[in-house]
Amino acid sequence: MISNENEKNPLAPTVAYFSMEIALDPAMPTYSGGLGVLAGDTLRAAADMNVPVIAVTLLHRQGYLSQTIDAEGWQHEQPVDWNVEEHCRELPQRAEIEIEGRRVHVRVWQYDVVGCEGHCLPVLLLDTDLDENADIDRALTQQLYGGDSRRRLCQEVVLGIGGVRILRSLRLESLVQFHMNEGHAALLGLELLDERSKSLGRELFNSDDVQAVRNQCVFTTHTPVPAGHDRFGIDLVEQLLGRSDLFDMHEVFCCAGELNMTYLALNLSHYVNGVAKKHGEVSRQMLVPKDANHHYAIDHITNGVHAATWAAPSFSELFDRFIPGWREDNASLRGSLVIPSNEISQAHRTAKLRLIDEINATQDVLFDPLTFTIGFARRATAYKRANLLISDPERLHRIVEMHGPIQIVFAGKAHPHDVEGKRLIQQIVRAKNQLHPAIKLVYLENYDWELARLIVSGVDVWLNTPQPPLEASGTSGMKAAINGVPSVSILDGWWIEGCIEGTTGWAFGNSMSANPSDVDRFKEDADALYDKLDQTIVPLYYKKPDQWLRIMTHAIALNGSYFNTQRMVQQYVVKAYYET
Repeated sequence: MISNENEKNPLAPTVAYFSMEIALDPAMPTYSGGLGVLAGDTLRAAADMNVPVIAVTLLHRQGYLSQTIDAEGWQHEQPVDWNVEEHCRELPQRAEIEIEGRRVHVRVWQYDVVGCEGHCLPVLLLDTDLDENADIDRALTQQLYGGDSRRRLCQEVVLGIGGVRILRSLRLESLVQFHMNEGHAALLGLELLDERSKSLGRELFNSDDVQAVRNQCVFTTHTPVPAGHDRFGIDLVEQLLGRSDLFDMHEVFCCAGELNMTYLALNLSHYVNGVAKKHGEVSRQMLVPKDANHHYAIDHITNGVHAATWAAPSFSELFDRFIPGWREDNASLRGSLVIPSNEISQAHRTAKLRLIDEINATQDVLFDPLTFTIGFARRATAYKRANLLISDPERLHRIVEMHGPIQIVFAGKAHPHDVEGKRLIQQIVRAKNQLHPAIKLVYLENYDWELARLIVSGVDVWLNTPQPPLEASGTSGMKAAINGVPSVSILDGWWIEGCIEGTTGWAFGNSMSANPSDVDRFKEDADALYDKLDQTIVPLYYKKPDQWLRIMTHAIALNGSYFNTQRMVQQYVVKAYYET
């Protein structure tokens, strides 16, 4: 592996972190949303703390998607090409895997994540676009989450099996832990089993091999939605992998009739965690053992965000003046309680003006920096209920008449095959005319890393409306908190831990689990949101600015100082990587 000449205190990596998507650079569209952004933030924190990690992902030459929204409010997608050579360097090592009896050659590119003190954390991006591969195999690393289940399984073979083989080609003898960030990488466990059995002169792995591999693996599950767990039929698995022995080992492949990547990862990991306290509970209820031979102890490590990445320039400069060393020690952000409130106000005004300048330069509506501004930006899918806020235009108008004007910023992409998600976007875009001019609304296209930084720091309050308990964690509100933007949210995911009512933000609605199609529940939560805006949030913003600034400061001091990836990585180190 090529080292970075500027690297300080290089350590041989002991942990290999596998993720199907990782947000590494705004110019590299190698991620679709929250999972990839979290992975990137995790690696940036590990680099800051000099944790000896190496990461493995796929290259995704065509990125995820570029979004445009037409005059009717309908989303259209295009691939996003990017220049690999401008950001990554090719390594000489190669690996071979087998798919449907064909040899597939895998090459590797390296991207360096450089921490705040100069430590270099290598990221390996796997690529099958080679002349010696068949056309169907060359396309496997072209696009993130593209194609059918066959293509998805092929990609997961490249990531899990190809990833381990690339690591072995680099002769990284120091590796002792393999961290699967979601089930996409679970086939790395199969490769480790095969490695061990062959090294001991056996063709097939046994229960001793399984226990040895378990001692090496860590698994983080991110979704409480059953459809979010990849499953593949036995016939497809046998066709692609060319072997029929796998399902004889019931201890590992426990799910009759299919390969469930989540259960494969569960069966081969000594440490498993959900991504928030509530999500840990939900996962323990959902991922129940298939039989008496399996038992899953599922812990939780609540997600975080990389503070230095998500702090707006005005807040970074503010923290540099009042809390020196905050990048190296995110917990010191609790010291923001001593920052004068006028300084917090000015930093936020600067961030808000950056967002408004972007809106006014690209949209057909003019936003006002003095107007109360609500932000909602995340993947457009049904359970996140983006339309909750605009479901009763008359009620919104009454709030404006009573307390003052409101502006709303929406953003978010729907998956290309998620028609319901696209309809949600269309509904919001069409609501613009019903609300204007008393309420200004924009739906910003092509929500990505850079646009997210503008929105989370530039709005006045961050809105989250998931259908409980389907929000595993959520991190956008954490990014807002770094910038002094309080949240108003259903009590689900991380907000159960982060909400101190009237201090870091506000909760509303019914947090009990319910059927997503429950119409009465939707109206009940919408009414609760309107009540909170009407009776508490909007009048507080306009009539009690000193109290509003106090809440902004506490959002940073209490939530920003804790819900960060520095704290999160420290917990992985203690609980999962180097447990005694």
